[in-house]
Amino acid sequence: MTPDFVPHSHHAADPQARAARRKRLTFAVVAAAVLVAVLAWAMKPASQSASGPGGRGADAGRPIPVRAVAASTGSVDVTVDALGTVNALNTATIHSRVDGLLLQVPFHEGQRVKAGDLLAQIDPSTFQATLNQAEGQLAKDQAQLAGARVDLDRYMGLLAKDSIASQTVDAQRFTVQQLEGAVRSDRAAVENAHLQLTFTRVSAPFAGRVGLRQVDPGNMVHAADTNGLVVLTQTHPIYVVFAVPSEHLAQIYPHWSRGDALTVEALDRDGKVAAQGRLAAVDNQIDTSTGTIKLKAQFDNTDDALFPDQFVTARLRMNTVSGATLVPSASVQRGAPGTFVYVVNADNTVSLRKLSLGPASGDLVSVQDGVKPGERVVIDGLDKLRDGAQVALIADTARGAAAPGTPTPGPAQRPHRRQPAATGAPTG
Repeated sequence: MTPDFVPHSHHAADPQARAARRKRLTFAVVAAAVLVAVLAWAMKPASQSASGPGGRGADAGRPIPVRAVAASTGSVDVTVDALGTVNALNTATIHSRVDGLLLQVPFHEGQRVKAGDLLAQIDPSTFQATLNQAEGQLAKDQAQLAGARVDLDRYMGLLAKDSIASQTVDAQRFTVQQLEGAVRSDRAAVENAHLQLTFTRVSAPFAGRVGLRQVDPGNMVHAADTNGLVVLTQTHPIYVVFAVPSEHLAQIYPHWSRGDALTVEALDRDGKVAAQGRLAAVDNQIDTSTGTIKLKAQFDNTDDALFPDQFVTARLRMNTVSGATLVPSASVQRGAPGTFVYVVNADNTVSLRKLSLGPASGDLVSVQDGVKPGERVVIDGLDKLRDGAQVALIADTARGAAAPGTPTPGPAQRPHRRQPAATGAPTG
């Protein structure tokens, strides 16, 4: 029998459970709200710093500190750079012209010598004996010729008196001619022997600098030796041969054909000018495989700054642009508007100016259009600028720029355009 009576305690437990569940639910909601509030509070200072007195919002309203310099006026050298090789004016491998024992090499390696200075002495004993023998044979034949001529004169007198046969006179005349030929041959032998004797003294054919000697005294030398005795180079003056793109020929050749002095500088690996010379020659054909033409520049090289087979950078000055407006290269920007600079106005705002650039060199670049001399262009602080932004000029003693009122630089600056040999012809 199932009882119909349920205890009161069981009915009373359901409201209590429901109340407990409501409390737990309320606690969870309150905890979540507190957590959201805490997160919002934690993020609030960052948002306030972005718009508060010390944040970016405050910086947006303040003048942007920048450095600026005034555009100047000067001359720009339009140049072309190319890799070149130094060549000696004259180079000779000194060989012996006769075979013999090398007695002495009276020079110091690397020494400068004059034309005619003794470089090597070969044993002359054999050649002196040959000369003496030739001279003896010449003297013998000359004596025979003199006796034959005397006999011929005597026979001619007898023939006039009809005291001798004409055949005898003819025979004597032929004897004289034969001896005259022998004397001429002897004289040639004497000259040849004397020449061979002079070849035992090896002299410098021109003034220059000797290299390292290839043979030591005491060795036998031969005229057929490949290495020779020493290499002699003439380096005063000296040449640099380099190749430039053929499109530059239209600018170079008219000046060179008129005899204009086109300056060429030789730069070392550090970019420093080692020597300065002039264009001496232009090749007569273009290399079709590279599209370049060879040029030769001459340098006095009195200080021996250049050595044969040295690699240098040859810088040829093709033209000079005078009265150009110059701005620092650091001020030139490139972006969506094109090539531009920021110009500082009188009210300390900046304006974006598009440029037409001309020849450039190092820290300076010429401007064909867009900036006038005396206008100040921004060189530092460009990443925060926009057209119309308010700026505050900072004095820059290192660059010579200062706040408003800084005088415009004079036209004493003469940059030059460094144009690699692979680029097209400059527009000057």
